Amino acid sequence: MVDPKILDDLAKRLADAVPSGIRDLQRDLEKNFRAVLQATFAKLDLVTREEFDVQTAVLNRTRTKLDALEQQVADMEKLIKTQSE
Repeated sequence: MVDPKILDDLAKRLADAVPSGIRDLQRDLEKNFRAVLQATFAKLDLVTREEFDVQTAVLNRTRTKLDALEQQVADMEKLIKTQSE
């Protein structure tokens, strides 16, 4: 989910870009821009930076364990091969 503060800021910037003659509609525009942006970002299925970093750490730990297991299997295969000769 995208940080609501970012959505609010982006919606405000878009509303501020509207000519001053129709500033009375600014609040409604901000609300509408925010709703459209939120719906668009929801469709993108984004993750937060924190969630991304957590999954990256999990992946790194998994890779380290997998490398160790691959080495153990290789060592066992070597041992079995030398014992059978």
